[in-house]
Amino acid sequence: MTDQPYQGYDGYDGYDPYRQQPAPQGWPQQQPYDDPQAAQPYTQQWQGQTWETQVQPPVAPPAEETAYMPSQGAGAAYGGYQEPGWGGTQAPAPTQTPAPAQAPAQTPPTDGSEPGYGPATVAGNARITDAQRARLEGRSPIIEPGVQPAGLTALLGLLLAGAAAIGPYALVVPLVALQAVTAAGWFRLNGMWPARQGIALAFAGALTADVALLASGRTPAAILGTLGVWVLLALVLQLRSHADPDERMYGLMATMASAALAIVASGYLASHGDAVTVGAASVAVAVLVRALPLPTPASVAASLLAAAGAGALAGALTGLGSAGALLGAGAAVCALIGHRVASYDYPSRFVHFTAGVALPLAAAAPAVYLLGRALV
Repeated sequence: MTDQPYQGYDGYDGYDPYRQQPAPQGWPQQQPYDDPQAAQPYTQQWQGQTWETQVQPPVAPPAEETAYMPSQGAGAAYGGYQEPGWGGTQAPAPTQTPAPAQAPAQTPPTDGSEPGYGPATVAGNARITDAQRARLEGRSPIIEPGVQPAGLTALLGLLLAGAAAIGPYALVVPLVALQAVTAAGWFRLNGMWPARQGIALAFAGALTADVALLASGRTPAAILGTLGVWVLLALVLQLRSHADPDERMYGLMATMASAALAIVASGYLASHGDAVTVGAASVAVAVLVRALPLPTPASVAASLLAAAGAGALAGALTGLGSAGALLGAGAAVCALIGHRVASYDYPSRFVHFTAGVALPLAAAAPAVYLLGRALV
C-alpha cells in the first residue's frame, strides 16, 4: 500500500467514506474514538488486504414486506421473501416438496378372510353375506364346528351327567352355563352382535324358569308359564323400539327364539336324574364322533350308533338298562339337529364356540324329558 490519497476510477470522484474530513474553520481538529490513524490529515491508512470499497446504497424493503417481520435465523422465511440470517449470509430457500398423489380407494379383499364390498353404483350395492359369496364361488355355506367345539360340548355334557347324578341343585350350575352360552350363541348365529338387551332378556328368562322349577318341585308347567311371560315381554320391548319395522320384526323373532331355547334347556332340571345322566352322556359321545373327519352320511350313522351304545352303558350304570340305548339315540338325533343348525349359513369361529357348543345340548333337552318320562 502507498501513502498517496485514493484517486478513484471510472469517473469515481475519489470519495472515501473512511477518510477523515477536515474540520470547519474556527473549530479545532477532533480525534474521534481516539483512533491513532485519525491523526493523518487527509487519508486513512490501510495495514492489510483491502476489498471493493464502492459504496452500495442500502435497499429498503417494501412496506408490505416490513409490516410483519418473522424472527431472524437461518432459513427464516415469510411467504415468498427469504430472510437473510445473521452475519450477512442468506439461508437457502426451502425445498418445495410436491404433495403426494392421493392413493386410489382400495377394495377390501374378497378371499373370505374379511368382508368385501362390491363396486359402487348409483342405486347402491348392498353387501353380500359370506354365505352368498360362498354359493357364488361354488362352495358350501355349511361349515360344521370342529373338534374343539365338540370337545367343549362333550365336557359340558359330562358335567351335566355328573351333576344330575348328585342332585338337582348341583345340576343348576352347569345348566346355567349352558343357558348363557345358548342365549349369546343364537344371536351371534343370526348376525346380531352385540345384542345385549336380547341376550340379557333370554338369559333372565332361563334363570326365571330354573327358579320356578325348583320352587314348584320341578313341575314342567313352570317352563310353559315362563315361556308365555317372556314372549309377552319380548313383544313389549320391540313395540317400544324406534327401529324400522323390518328390523323390529327380525329382532323380535331372534329374541323369542333365543329365549325359547334357553328356557327349554331347563328341561334337564325337570327330567329324572337318571334320564339326564344317560341323555347328556349320549350327546357328548355323539358330538365327538360327529366331529371325526368322515363323510357326512357315515359320520351321522356312526354318531347315532355311538350314542346308542353310550346310552346303553349309562343305562346299565343307572338302572335304566336297555332303555338307555333308546333314550341315548333319541337325544343324539336332537343333538345332531342342533349341530346342523349351528353349522348353517357360513358361521364364524365365534358361532362355533357358542352356538356350536350349546345348541346340541339345548336341543336334546326336550327329548331327554319326554323319553325319560316314558321309559323311567
